[in-house]
Amino acid sequence: MRIKACRKAHFNAAHRLHRQDWSDEKNTQVFGKCNNPYYHGHNYELIVAVIGDIDPETGYLIDLKVLKDYIKTEVEDYLDHKNLNEEVEEFKNLNPTAENIAVVIWNRLRKKLNLKYDIEVTLFETPRNYVIYNGK
Repeated sequence: MRIKACRKAHFNAAHRLHRQDWSDEKNTQVFGKCNNPYYHGHNYELIVAVIGDIDPETGYLIDLKVLKDYIKTEVEDYLDHKNLNEEVEEFKNLNPTAENIAVVIWNRLRKKLNLKYDIEVTLFETPRNYVIYNGK
């Protein structure tokens, strides 16, 4: 029986949406206020879903304490209160859009979680703007 178990988390981070290979005018046209050269921040809300079968022996899909610990080390400790452009290796050459942040989070968690699980990452940049990534 397939089921989805979820864990919520949050982190705060600053970023600038900008492409070095574009002119300042084009960056401003495409990214608007998000291209502020002094950066801007968000209070990101995260939901990590693990999808799979219930273990008949334990009754768990996954021990949510294990998922909590992975989210802490791979997401919160790694991204919280950071300038994503300047301090996070993945974003040295990757624009830190919500889409790209969700993919980075998914990739970091995928390396930790058993491959028998599917993973889905929902990342809220604002209460009304969010992305969902499931590795496909």
